[in-house]
Amino acid sequence: MATIATICARGGSRGVPGKNLRPLAGKPLIVHTIEQARACAALDAVYVSTDDARIAEVARAAGAEVPFLRPAELATAEAPKMPVIRHLVGELEKRSVKADRIVDLDPTSPLREIADIERCIEMLDAGTDVVITGYEAEKNPYFNMVEQAPDGFFRLVKQPPAQVHGRQGAPRVYSMNASIYVWHRRTLDRGLWEGRARLHVMPRERSIDIDSEIDFKLVELLFAERRGR
Repeated sequence: MATIATICARGGSRGVPGKNLRPLAGKPLIVHTIEQARACAALDAVYVSTDDARIAEVARAAGAEVPFLRPAELATAEAPKMPVIRHLVGELEKRSVKADRIVDLDPTSPLREIADIERCIEMLDAGTDVVITGYEAEKNPYFNMVEQAPDGFFRLVKQPPAQVHGRQGAPRVYSMNASIYVWHRRTLDRGLWEGRARLHVMPRERSIDIDSEIDFKLVELLFAERRGR
């Protein structure tokens, strides 16, 4: 069964300019994810989709394959990720590259471990359409998250089945961390929510998705802590 990794990395970034090439622990950010993918025995090949020639050059040097540059309409800040992944897989199939499973790894989530990737692949059984990753949320819509109602007043986002006196008593909810997504090829077109999804729970310290300067600083600190162990 062929399993490929896809890594989507566009050149532009509003929150952290040039973040996919920004040095982290002595390497461009994207290289950490490429190296993880290449070290994962469950993955047969690693492909990068980018619109940026410099990212493509760095990715190839790190051992990933970059068969083309992404078209401009799929490289805007507003472009959703699913069409980018489908475009990459479709272009690979035109080049006779067939995959039974697609494992998307976000380059802005470098704190994942190879064991997280392997576990997500294991969880994609015949009855599952997609595996996603997340962590137990600090805020809970049944307890301490509110939204404005049509009358202008605020209420809990979700009404609990019974009165909740503490967060521990509320139903468990999870925040997606955008680190890993796994599909069968046959279920890729269902995206995230049109099929049956399972969740691999990761600890908070492996769940930072770099979207701002403070996220980058936190990841740098955690990498430094790992090196100090």
